[in-house]
Amino acid sequence: MHFKELTQKRIFWVTVLLILIILIKVSAFNSFFVETYFATGFFPRFSNLLRLITGWLPLSFGDIFYFVAGAWLLYKTIRFFIRLLKNKFSLGIMQKSFVKISIIAMGVYVIFNIFWGLNYNRKGISYQLNLEPDKYAAADLENIQQLLIEKVNTAKQILIKNHAAYPDNKELFLRADKCYQQTALSYPFMNYKYRSVKSSLYSWWGNYLGFTGYYNPFTGEAQLNTTVPGFVLPYTTCHEMAHQIGYAKEDEANFAGYLAATSSTDTLFHYSAYVDLFIYANHLVYVTDSVSAKQAFQQLSPAVKSDIKEWRDFLIKHRTFVDGLVTWAYGKYLNANQQPKGMRTYNEVITNIIAFYKKTGKI
Repeated sequence: MHFKELTQKRIFWVTVLLILIILIKVSAFNSFFVETYFATGFFPRFSNLLRLITGWLPLSFGDIFYFVAGAWLLYKTIRFFIRLLKNKFSLGIMQKSFVKISIIAMGVYVIFNIFWGLNYNRKGISYQLNLEPDKYAAADLENIQQLLIEKVNTAKQILIKNHAAYPDNKELFLRADKCYQQTALSYPFMNYKYRSVKSSLYSWWGNYLGFTGYYNPFTGEAQLNTTVPGFVLPYTTCHEMAHQIGYAKEDEANFAGYLAATSSTDTLFHYSAYVDLFIYANHLVYVTDSVSAKQAFQQLSPAVKSDIKEWRDFLIKHRTFVDGLVTWAYGKYLNANQQPKGMRTYNEVITNIIAFYKKTGKI
């Protein structure tokens, strides 16, 4: 690259961004520093501000932002290739374009990490609870699976007895907020302020791309795919809200969401969390003992089995060739952000559940 072709302004921004990236990388190596000064220091205040700014808007500001950014990127890409085909690009222009793209990419990386991404390098919720999640014995896993069966069946029985109906989205998000308020009484680090939870504008697409929710680190909003079966949504909402308060890794967001859902008095949230956790545990048991896993599944009440069948049928109905590509790409994203097990990271919540049960006797 010929630096003489760069403007002083571009040289300045490249230099500043490189320095910031180096600082981010150095900070990421020290999980204690990230936990103390970012995850529980700067981030809670900053994320509160983001939610305060975006929470009032009924639509997802982040979804609109993604649409505009995507449209702009598509326009620039098409324009680039049109000019390239018309031979309007000289080597100098190509170099300048490369520098522009590099500045944008570095800028996005810096903003992503300052706004949220450094949370991937924190010590996390097991550190806050003084848990010791480690390898567990097969007996531990089967014990947790059995306990979850009891919890799932009991919660479903209560819901049926009370003729509990699934709330609309507004009521659901309000009840999720109350779950966090109740949980913070026992676990102050789970404090959540200024709710900013929205129904995703891309819910229909989400059914075919395989997402039930996502967090927008640039706007602080949690978006939910509200077209999935109703029993899935309460726990998913708690999971996405966990991302909002700084639990970036998927297993940690799952565990924080579990604490929020089950520490509350809302049986609907209990059921949603326990059935999801049972599916995780049952899958892990199946890997080493398929017979035991099938026998455990048969212990579920008919109503619970019906819900799980509805969820499976929903996934099969919306399965496309894109699923594999999306799963692979997201797995690579997780790999790049301190989650070497990729999509299997979600299942790792069971490791924390077992450690939590051993310490507290609760599930």
